[in-house]
Amino acid sequence: MQKRIRDYGIKIGKHPTGKLNKISDVAGVTVGHSTIKKAGIQTGVTAIFPHGENIFINKVIGATYAMNGFGKTVGTLQVEELGTIETPILLTNTLSIGECANSLISYMLEQNRGIGITTGTVNPLVGECNDMFLNDIRSQAIRKEHVYEALHTASAEFEEGSVGAGTGMRCFGLKGGIGSSSRVISYPHGTYTIGVLVLSNFGELDQFRMNGLHVGEVLKEKVPSQPSGADKGSIMIVIATDLPITSRQLKRIIKRASVGLSRTGSYIGNGSGDIFIGFSTANRINHVPTDTILSLRCIHEDDIDETFKVVADATEEAILNSLITATTTVGRMGNIVFSLNEYIHDLLLEGK
Repeated sequence: MQKRIRDYGIKIGKHPTGKLNKISDVAGVTVGHSTIKKAGIQTGVTAIFPHGENIFINKVIGATYAMNGFGKTVGTLQVEELGTIETPILLTNTLSIGECANSLISYMLEQNRGIGITTGTVNPLVGECNDMFLNDIRSQAIRKEHVYEALHTASAEFEEGSVGAGTGMRCFGLKGGIGSSSRVISYPHGTYTIGVLVLSNFGELDQFRMNGLHVGEVLKEKVPSQPSGADKGSIMIVIATDLPITSRQLKRIIKRASVGLSRTGSYIGNGSGDIFIGFSTANRINHVPTDTILSLRCIHEDDIDETFKVVADATEEAILNSLITATTTVGRMGNIVFSLNEYIHDLLLEGK
């Protein structure tokens, strides 16, 4: 079993986590990976399903936000316009966006025979980060079978770190990748879960902070073979909830992922793509209109502050989980990136 940041006594915030402390604590959400590790090829695909039904027919409320738009996502424009998501969300490397979009379209056509015949087209949703330091990104190693593997292996239980889209990523000069966390919030009208999944690939080592401690300067003296240069990486942050909200409220909520991001030491650099995608499973939008008026449930605006707090906390913890679960990796041209788990004990000792 992977050791996560809480296993080292580091707890972020005061709200309780869900059972798994992952995005899949939101009922129905599943995550799958396809991983390629072949010397200079270190890459993959990660798929996030909002629920287990036909997503095209039963759309979820969605929103996106670009904290810094140095990214090559596909499908966010329509989500912004219509406020719904109608496909699984795929994450991959920058130059495999096209393959993932095409393969996701094929998958959706197989699931929905009416697309392009009796109804409109479909909006594939794909995000990316640049893994070229460890991965031969020009090889465009991702193929349709890798996309389908990620889609078909989706489960509530999933690995983090150097897996799927996170295989070749680096974060704060350390090995980055997939990380997740969740929080539970309660109101008089119900108890709800907010989950976060990150694909971390950003930051400069000397800026790194862990639960408020500026550990980057210490690590800079310990970590060999550090990638140099300004913050030109990226992060994809996916936020899921079962809280009844509108797309407008959801966008306000997912913006607060930037708070958790900055707590870890990101200054959201010029060359960084910091892109957030969110969805709520509480309201379903049927693809086919009926003769009745849609009835959407949502919280009162005065209830929204608690969601801001937990999104910030869960994002911060998800980033730390992406670092601590990742493994030291040798990739393209012998480039090597070390894992935080090789230094965590020294950091904890110095913190005392």
